[in-house]
Amino acid sequence: MKILKIDHLGLAVNSIDEGKSFWTDALGLVYEGSETVEEQKVTTAFFPVGESEVELLESTAPDGPIAKFMEKKGQGIHHVAFRVENIEEALEELKEKGIKLIDEKPRKGAGGAKIAFLHPKATNGVLVELCER
Repeated sequence: MKILKIDHLGLAVNSIDEGKSFWTDALGLVYEGSETVEEQKVTTAFFPVGESEVELLESTAPDGPIAKFMEKKGQGIHHVAFRVENIEEALEELKEKGIKLIDEKPRKGAGGAKIAFLHPKATNGVLVELCER
């Protein structure tokens, strides 16, 4: 598996409109707009930082994964995403190593990326996303 870089940090927020003011006003990052990913019941907003990004995640449904995360942990860091060269090969390699996966096959993420999550039980409690763009 070839990891190319940290693609983004995903941050769960109550509201993108409320959350984006810190990233734009206080830190001066550029807001690139938002996108709703219906299948994941989430709206995302990206703020580029060098070759990586900060991603704000707002749930669009009370039963969505971000809403469930926030019920337990509140706002804050949700996941770290690594960009990989070939997500299918990366998932196969991790399966062979016995790493527990949430997604056995990639799914569609924001910006047309192919994404897959590793189970936090296999990563010392950190939700790890792999993405291919």
